[in-house]
Amino acid sequence: MTSAGNTCDDEDTFKILIATDIHLGYLEKDAVRGNDTFVTFDEIMKYAMQNEVDFVLLGGDLFHDNKPSRKTMHCCMEVMRKYCMGDRPIVFEILSDQAVNFSQSKFPWVNYLDENLNISMPVFSVHGNHDDPTGADGLCAIDLLSCAGLVNHFGRSRSVEKLEISPVLLQKGSTKIALYGIGSIPDERLYRMFVNNQVTMLRPREEEESWFNLFVIHQNRSKHGATNYIPEQFLDDFLDLVVWGHEHECKIAPVRNEQQLFYVTQPGSSVITSLSPGEAVKKHIGLLRVKGKKMNLQKIPLQTVRQFFIQDVTLSDHPDLFSPEQPNVALKVQAFCQEKIEEMLEEAERERLGNPLTPEKPLIRLRVDYSGGFEAFNTMRFCQKFVDRVANPKDILHFIRHREAKDNVKGKPHIRKGWILKHYSLVLPRRKKMFVKQFPSEPEPAPELMTSGALGNVQLSLLTEQGMGKAVQEFVDKEEKDAIEELINYQLEKSQRYLRERRVEATEEKIDEEIQRFRESKKNTAEEDEELKEAISRAKAHRDRSDPVRDDDLNLSDDGAAMETDEEAAPAPPIRGRGRGSRGARGQSTSRRARGAASQSGRGGRGRGQKSLSSPVKTKSIMDSFQAPTQRSSRASMPKPYAEEITIEDSDSDDNVPFGKASRATHKTSVVEDTTLKSDLKLWAILCIQFH
Repeated sequence: MTSAGNTCDDEDTFKILIATDIHLGYLEKDAVRGNDTFVTFDEIMKYAMQNEVDFVLLGGDLFHDNKPSRKTMHCCMEVMRKYCMGDRPIVFEILSDQAVNFSQSKFPWVNYLDENLNISMPVFSVHGNHDDPTGADGLCAIDLLSCAGLVNHFGRSRSVEKLEISPVLLQKGSTKIALYGIGSIPDERLYRMFVNNQVTMLRPREEEESWFNLFVIHQNRSKHGATNYIPEQFLDDFLDLVVWGHEHECKIAPVRNEQQLFYVTQPGSSVITSLSPGEAVKKHIGLLRVKGKKMNLQKIPLQTVRQFFIQDVTLSDHPDLFSPEQPNVALKVQAFCQEKIEEMLEEAERERLGNPLTPEKPLIRLRVDYSGGFEAFNTMRFCQKFVDRVANPKDILHFIRHREAKDNVKGKPHIRKGWILKHYSLVLPRRKKMFVKQFPSEPEPAPELMTSGALGNVQLSLLTEQGMGKAVQEFVDKEEKDAIEELINYQLEKSQRYLRERRVEATEEKIDEEIQRFRESKKNTAEEDEELKEAISRAKAHRDRSDPVRDDDLNLSDDGAAMETDEEAAPAPPIRGRGRGSRGARGQSTSRRARGAASQSGRGGRGRGQKSLSSPVKTKSIMDSFQAPTQRSSRASMPKPYAEEITIEDSDSDDNVPFGKASRATHKTSVVEDTTLKSDLKLWAILCIQFH
């Protein structure tokens, strides 16, 4: 097959006029541009009649609106009846089963074979995304034209799971064309069909290599997202030419795909529907000649398309003309913009001379980058100067400003490193001391290594995405303000208990491996749902306990959840409590949830802050420091199901803390007296979990 050279017009040569994206009815109510689409459509059909083409092939989006107005439908049918009906004979025949090709129609045959119609120039068309079938009956505007006998609508599919494309087989002399087509389908759905091998293109059984395979598609060609386009490599390699609709930039010259070995032509739209650089390319339609396996595509420029000029200017690139610090800089910028617009208007006037079919008023767009301290001015007042000279006076100017590049990479969450380092510094010294106490044989990690986890790849180490998502949903929808915190606490406890039962080697690498294994084992399981239920129940219990407490709540029996210290607490100063009392004093409270348990700097509970509490010395593990009060009190009387225990002593001595097997905790050491350890540990745990 070749795409170059002239092919003589004879009884073996197909002549096909190709156009896409006509968008009839675009801005039909605009006083200046309202008739642009109708005039250009008339020009296209006139070219087809003058060149005596065998048929017209449209690539979708014949109409701009899914439900075109009566004016639009009337103009369309008027033009088609004017050019498509007549006495000129049709010199090619259809060989395929028309009942399959046009199965969606009540008249399943090509219109030129209808004995009640006198068609001299058939039109074959697929639907686009603007005029696609909708409603319970799956009808579109092209179906109305098909029912009227003006258009042969092909390439339809009702299935959303798989797609079987049966070609329309045409023959003229010795030349045979297999015409394939796909009407517009949501790109993600069609992409998924191709990936799952659910798209089948049928081929003629006899003489497969003698057919010229022409394929019409109306989808995204340029990549707008991971699956929001159709790669050319998805199409079968037996195709010869692909007519690509939907893309408005005119790239009508056939381009060879070196991987699939077919050619792709992108005619582009015949009307300007957006003031973007792609629309500024000269508009063309194509006259395709096919003889045997050879083809030739002739570009035909459209004369009735409204001129469009677009230019970009950056104000900061002209320091010799103005700067943000200068007085009256806005007036200077306006004069500069007016000069650029005048230049484009002069160029439009020069190109329009000698072409009476071109509309008088052009489309002008000046995109002004005002980055660097400049300010935008009133565009409506400025554009009033060109009301009688341009077709789009309301949107001549478009101000843009490029934002400064951000540190975060696209696709990754933005992390406030300053905030992390600030809060991380609070727990870093304690974590280092804890590391030395628990793992004396290991070298002390360097600070930069300890912070690398917080500032590296942001991944959840303990928490699961599903659990956190549901906890956030409870927080937002049901206002369970403690749901997230309780979920974190509960999963921390389970992870610590899991590490003890597994008797993990005391290295961070081994611990990380076990934690990751534990996290993966419970992901998307019933255990994860149970964790969430437990966290929600804790949050509700916490909310209930936040109500005013009774006077008899201030006793030692209810303080079992408090963290005991090595010595008696000093009497609290005679300070009258505030209202609902303390649920554990903030800062140096003995416990986060100790109801009314006053400490040295804590607030008294319900005006009875003179009471002082003392507690005996008890041995606590790091796990206990994270347990909720209800669990710690209930577990105090239960035998431990495991034989290992980790204890921490935050003192100045360098005594080693054992990490190994023991029938009982033989090395009993006192719990840290500094009651802020718990909050620091929790802050550190949250930072580690979120930024490991």
